[in-house]
Amino acid sequence: MTTESGSQTDKYDPASFDRFVMSTYGRFPLVLEKGEGCRVWDNEGRVYLDFVAGIATCTLGHAHPVMVEAVTKQIQTLHHVSNLYYNSPQGLLAKWLVEHSCADRAFFCNSGAEANEGAIKLARKYAHTVLGIEEPVILTANASFHGRTLATITATGQPKYQKYFDPLVPGFHYVDYNDISAIKNAIADLDTGDRRVAAILLEALQGEGGVRPGEKEYFQQIRQICDETGILLIMDEVQVGMGRSGKLWGYENLGIEPDIFSSAKGLGGGIPIGAMLCKSKCDIFQPGEHASTFGGNPFACAVALAVCQTLEQQNILENVQQRGEQLRARLTEIAAKYPDKITEVRGWGLINGMELNAESQLTSADIVKAAMAEGLLLVPAGPKVVRFVPPLIVTASEIDSAVQIIGKAIANLTV
Repeated sequence: MTTESGSQTDKYDPASFDRFVMSTYGRFPLVLEKGEGCRVWDNEGRVYLDFVAGIATCTLGHAHPVMVEAVTKQIQTLHHVSNLYYNSPQGLLAKWLVEHSCADRAFFCNSGAEANEGAIKLARKYAHTVLGIEEPVILTANASFHGRTLATITATGQPKYQKYFDPLVPGFHYVDYNDISAIKNAIADLDTGDRRVAAILLEALQGEGGVRPGEKEYFQQIRQICDETGILLIMDEVQVGMGRSGKLWGYENLGIEPDIFSSAKGLGGGIPIGAMLCKSKCDIFQPGEHASTFGGNPFACAVALAVCQTLEQQNILENVQQRGEQLRARLTEIAAKYPDKITEVRGWGLINGMELNAESQLTSADIVKAAMAEGLLLVPAGPKVVRFVPPLIVTASEIDSAVQIIGKAIANLTV
């Protein structure tokens, strides 16, 4: 950090940090300086088990040799060029994603919010040019989360994220998650007279909404509705995709295929990249209708491709499935000890939530802080759900260590 005199120092100064950085985050009083595997170190040399992973982002953990090699090689070769030109890593990454999903084409950007923005724009163009809808509406779910831009916070079915940012973007309607009657009723109401419903945008598992998995029958009925009406099904795979659910894509757990889906977070293993992928029937963007300066640059794409290939070549999805079962089983044992405090343990693969009793004064933030004091990093998913999203390379012994810490933290809080 540069001091007022212009000299450089590596020493963290909280007063200086808060003076220059906007207060958009409620930060824990922890300064992280180094990471390796599933562990991070703070500025005082203390080590923590990282079960946050950049909020489900550090797919291969910290300082993974494959990523170090990919970063080093690409930064020495070509790190950025405009999309006025072709670059090989972008084409290779798109090929991998298409060959390992239901999609036919890919568009690259920098984040999950941008990927979802692209999906929203694509759905609106499809509505106007293919479905003949003049005022398209996209159905989204209550308790969902799709990003922080104006369009994506409007798509997000949580009023707390929308406060003070009105007027919001028109063209969204909210329904309850895992409730097929709510979907059917919304379509019937909105399509009275002129047709309006153009797309349905859902997470395969609601992450910020409390780690709530989608129900298979619900999504299969939605897919049938979309097939019969021409409505597009858009899946937000930003948090649950890239192997976190135990399958490469969250929609694979539901036995359906979306028309459009978004990816980010774990796609680059911590290097910023997002992608919006679609089937050929809705691949209707023309040059100039959507773009991103940094999207698809060779640096980000080369690293993301290395992450994708490592997931496949090292059979990491099997580890996700096994470690996820282990974690849920061990957390369920803890829940059984505190039936008045913990109501449920749920999730897929290595995205799991422990829900606290609504009547209990114990909050997810209380547990996160207590676990941090014992050397384990966790993240809330709302005031009453503790989220566990470790790197996908986490080991059985690291799961055991984390569960021991969480057990001790809860015991300390319930004395």
